[in-house]
Amino acid sequence: MNYKELYKSKLISLDEAINKVKSNYEIAVGLGAAEATGFLSNLHKIKSKVENVSVITCLNMGNYEFCSNPEMNGHFINETWFYSGLARKSHKFETVSLIPSHLHFAAKKRLNYKKPNIFVGTATPMDKHGYFSLSLSVTYEREYIENADIVILEINENLPRTYGDTAVHISEVDFVYEYKSPLIELPSIEPNEKDITIGNYISELIEDGSTLQLGIGAIPNAVTKALSNKKDLGIHTEMFTDGIVDLYNEGVVTNRRKSINKNKFIASFALGTKKLYDFIDNNLSVEFKSAAYTNDPYIIGQNYKMVSINTSIQVDLTGQCCSESIGFTQYSGTGGQADTAIGSQNSNGGKSIITLYSTAKQDTISTIVPFINLGAAVSLSRNDVDYVVTEYGVAKLSGRSIRESKRVNKYSSS
Repeated sequence: MNYKELYKSKLISLDEAINKVKSNYEIAVGLGAAEATGFLSNLHKIKSKVENVSVITCLNMGNYEFCSNPEMNGHFINETWFYSGLARKSHKFETVSLIPSHLHFAAKKRLNYKKPNIFVGTATPMDKHGYFSLSLSVTYEREYIENADIVILEINENLPRTYGDTAVHISEVDFVYEYKSPLIELPSIEPNEKDITIGNYISELIEDGSTLQLGIGAIPNAVTKALSNKKDLGIHTEMFTDGIVDLYNEGVVTNRRKSINKNKFIASFALGTKKLYDFIDNNLSVEFKSAAYTNDPYIIGQNYKMVSINTSIQVDLTGQCCSESIGFTQYSGTGGQADTAIGSQNSNGGKSIITLYSTAKQDTISTIVPFINLGAAVSLSRNDVDYVVTEYGVAKLSGRSIRESKRVNKYSSS
């Protein structure tokens, strides 16, 4: 088969791709840095032609008018698994709504509810065998490609070619359009004094040979900086970050002692800077897999000495963790916190670590409270909490009664 001719027969313009959207359609796009920026940046232009279009996203990175403009209400609704800045800003316009779900179930549960009319993903240029690489995320993208009525790929020559579940053949795609744009980057946040203190506490809990899941933000960045004296760590994580590259370059991460996917980095998506994207480009040691795999607690639990590190907003004295809302106000999302916390505790020698500052709003509000705020979402139940770490120390809650948990001094090592 002449794949170049097949490609040409499916090549359309960006405007033609957008005009395939009809009223009452469900449109899904890629996660984070894998979102179709050309499509989303121009979607609002068909406002006058459509009503009640549902746009499924996760961790929006751009400032897109289809939901940030209040005039889009009734025309577009951004239904998302994770609130980012765009969703938080747009929520008051009633143009965005959260889809609650553990990450490993996200695709399955939504697809069981409703199939997409269109999936729009991002991909590298096609190779000589007719394959594209989905590049920066396969968190749910493969499942949506297999279930959408129409599959459209935004081809961006700047994307790194990655391996694992990222391969998509031209025969699986209905349309392609070419849109060269800079890669979406997330600069690393420099840890402050509190972050460094917390990172050092967490480092003490991590043994040589452990497999890590690292989240996003200043505290996870501080953790990576505190691990320079560790040996033979492995990576099995939903998010691949710059800090992981640093640990590899320092010889700390080798993946040699992993019990599954030995000698491989395992992740479902990547988000960071050019340093990260250059590292994963054509790197056979990095495999991207669906979150249905990376975040399955059963799979996570098969890793030796699995350690999950996640941040929270508020923890009450029974151990309930609110990691996604501030009272009634949605702030982020459930993500993979419960997936990785539960999975790590199923691991031989595994640990789950929840971390947060002890106070917020310039030390005027305690984040360790008798009861979580009214309306706040419980992201991780008290049944699933293991270690809680603040800048004042480490509290191990698993196995304790509520009476014993309340007696643990959250502000000193215990």
